Order: sequence, then structure tokens, then C-alpha cells
Amino acid sequence: MKKLSPSTPLLQQLDLFTTLIPFICIASLCILFVLFPDGSSLILDRIRFFLGDQMGSYYLLIGLGVFICSLYLAFSRYGSIRLGNTDRPEYSPFRWGSMMFTAGLAADILFYSCCEWLIYAADPHVAEMGPVEDWAAAYPLFHWGPIPWGFYLVLAVAFGFMLHVRKRHKQKYSESCRALLGDRVDGWAGRLIDLTAVFALLAGTATTFSLATPLLAMAISRVTGIAATTTLTIVILAVVCCIYTCSVYFGMKGIQRSAACCSYLFFLLLAYVFFFGGESRFIVETGITSLGLLAQNFIGLSTWTDSLRTTSFPQAMTIFYWAYWMVWCVAAPFFIGAISKGRTIRQTILGGYFWGLSGTFTSFIILGNYGLGLQMHGRLDSLSGYLASGGSNTSLYTAIITLLEQLPLSGFVILLLVVCMITFYSTSFDSITLVAASYSYRELKHGQDPDRRVKLFWAIFLILLPIALIFSEKSMANLQSVSIIAAFPVGIIMILIIASFFKDASTYLKEAYNRSDAL
Repeated sequence: MKKLSPSTPLLQQLDLFTTLIPFICIASLCILFVLFPDGSSLILDRIRFFLGDQMGSYYLLIGLGVFICSLYLAFSRYGSIRLGNTDRPEYSPFRWGSMMFTAGLAADILFYSCCEWLIYAADPHVAEMGPVEDWAAAYPLFHWGPIPWGFYLVLAVAFGFMLHVRKRHKQKYSESCRALLGDRVDGWAGRLIDLTAVFALLAGTATTFSLATPLLAMAISRVTGIAATTTLTIVILAVVCCIYTCSVYFGMKGIQRSAACCSYLFFLLLAYVFFFGGESRFIVETGITSLGLLAQNFIGLSTWTDSLRTTSFPQAMTIFYWAYWMVWCVAAPFFIGAISKGRTIRQTILGGYFWGLSGTFTSFIILGNYGLGLQMHGRLDSLSGYLASGGSNTSLYTAIITLLEQLPLSGFVILLLVVCMITFYSTSFDSITLVAASYSYRELKHGQDPDRRVKLFWAIFLILLPIALIFSEKSMANLQSVSIIAAFPVGIIMILIIASFFKDASTYLKEAYNRSDAL
């Protein structure tokens, strides 16, 4: 295969097939969803039911298996492998941790921290398990905890090894399978892997804004009095696009500053709710209880299939979450692997769990238990409104705003939530844009940054699909189903990547041993 140099014209450096085909497919699906929303929903629901219900054990086994694999990597001989020929990490622990946390589903974590307890408190299965106030606080820690972050960290290690140790010239899913598949990654096998990855990436990013933009529009409407219309939602998306475009345009320095800004605003919001919400004792005590329940029941929660479908809770919740995180494994682990240069595999995994779980658990314990405490102490009945609406997303948005209005200077708090979510989304899309831009190249040398024009292309196009989809709620839901369905082949690719990493890392350790033995 002909090697490309930086002096090669940009268009010749790009892999247009892998870049454009998935984009055309996603755009075509969006058109079909808008034109035939009911028929599309029926077909997708059947596929999603088959994969999530009939094949649900597949997702559960991958989740638990990847988590166990992460611990093995950290504490085995592989843990000593350093990602890059350098004596010290490229980024300080705080910068590294903040970039890693915000590169993931940080905005979704912030959103669900405020309202997910409602979903569990209204579920009959949770009521059967014990006190609602305990399990409604414990389940979010499970569904956003060790297994989801394990997905990220194991793949981040594999990608970091590929980038910093083997110094591959392709920053793609297929390249990380080279040790296992050999030269087949340069043919149709590799193209199929990359097409699946980019397709899942586009589907996931096109739908993620569907979660929070209605909340942002409602919050801004409450503070400013501006009507929460589609126009306001588009303006919000445009502002987010401008922020992350400017950030990613200036490279890693812009992303570092954006991530640090997000973290400080996030901590400010959590501190304000904790100290001024009037539920500090309940937040702490319920948080301790939920952590204990998670530790005691982790294996049982991870393997429960509800084979008789008495509630179908794992199919509706746990399997859904694992699939959603797996789709996002196309982008976030690449970014985490890239910024982990200089760290050992052990430091990357254990440090990743520390920063990822610290941010996630703190958010759910403070924001979630604040709302739960208001409910349990009779200060605000959010649960009745949620049940009366049939569990609609709109009721969740209303509940979040109402919860925050119980705080002193509620207008300031709501505005702070809006700024936090916008900056979180911006920083998440920084990393996604950088990964997508790298994916567009046929080859990209170790340490080489994608051309700014390519990053600008992805920054704009990643926002266009969400803007198009906000005009049809059903089409947005359909594309979200597509992203969950895409997790099925992504899971197979993840297994190939992990197997390939073990093979390649074993060879590397043998080479290192032979070199030391020769000396």
C-alpha cells in the first residue's frame, strides 16, 4: 500500500469511502424516518426487541466480561506496559481526569442525575426489591458505574497501545484488530469494521442532543421568559456548535481549557445543591447506603436476566444502558487512549475508574438524592406528576426545573445548569470531532493532528443531523433505536479488538523480555 506524506493533497489523504458512506446512510434513514415514521418505528421496534429481549444475555455477558478484563489488565503483567516512550504522563492527573470525564456522556450523566431516581421510584420491580429510597438511589450508580466505564477503559488501553506503543499510521477500529486479522484489515474486513464504527458514531451523536435540548430550552424559557420553541432549540444547538468548533479548531489546548471550565462549573453546581438544598444529611446517608447496595449486589445485578419476564426490567433498563454505552465506545475510548500517553496500563485503568466513577457517583448522589429527599420528606411530590404523565420525557424536564426552583436563587441555579450542560456537550463533541476527523484519514502518523479543515467539516456536519431531527420527535426516537441496534455488531468488534490487543501485548512483552535478557 502506498505511503502518504503530509505534503500529499488533503483530498488524497482522506478515506472518503469510510467517511461518506455511513453519513449518507444515516441521512437517508433520517429522511425515511420523517416520511414514514410509523412504519419505521414498527420495523425498528421488532429488531430492537429481538436483539434486546431475545439476545439480551449477549450484552450482559459482554458487560461483565469487559469489567473483569479491565481488572485483569490492571493487576496482571500487562499493567506495567507504558503507553509511549516517556517517563512521565503527558497531562497532569486533574487535566487528564477532567478531559476523560467530559469526553464521555458527561451531559447525559448530569441530566439523568437530576431525574433518574424518578424512573426507578415509579418501577414496580424496584418497589419489590426493598425501600424505594434505597434502590432508586442505588440503581443509577449501577447503570452509570463500573461496567460502563469498563467499556471505555479497556478499549482506551487497546487504542493507546496501538497509538503510543506500536505507533500505527491508521487511527481506526480496524487497525486495532491488525494483530489478530493481519492484512485482512486492509481489505473488506477492515472496511466493514470501520463502516460499522462510523455508522454507530454518527447515529449516536445525531441522537444524543435529543435528550437535553428540550430541557435547555425549557430552562432558558423559565429564566428569560422566551418561549420554548423549535427556534430556541436550534439557537441552542448553534451555540453549542460554535463553542466546540472553536475549541477543537485550536486543538488539544482548546479541549483542555474547555474540560477544565466544565469541571469547575460542575463542582460549583454540586456544591450549591449540597449546601443550600436542605437535604445534606439525606444526601450523604442515602449515598452511603446506595454504594453499599451496589457493592453487595453487583454480580447479581450484572447477571440478572429475568428469564420468566416477570418485569422485563433488565431488558428495558440494564441491557438498554449497556448497548447505549457500547455505541459511544467508538469515540470516547479513542480520545482517552490518545490523552493517556506516558501512563501505564495500570495507571490508565485504575486512574480512569477513579476519575470516571468519582465524577459520576458524586453527580448522582448529590443531584439525585436531593430530588429523592424532597420527595421522601414531603417537600415536593415529583413522582405523582411523572406517573400521571405516563413517564414521558416532558415530565422529566418539568420535574428537573421544579426541583431546582426549590433552591434559593433558583434562577441562578437553572442558568448554571444550562451553562454546565452546554459546556459538557461542547467538550464531549470536541473529542468526538477529533476522533471523527482522525477516522477520515487513510493514514495519520503518530502525533499528527488532523487538518483544521477536516475538523471544521465534522464540527458542522455533526450538528446538522440533530437540527434536522428536532422537527420530528418520532424520527429522533427511531434513530436512537438504530444506534442501540448498532451496538450489536459493535460488541463483536470490541471482542476482536480485545483479543487482538492481548495477542499484540503478549508479543510486545516477549520482545521486551528478550531485549533485557540479551543485555
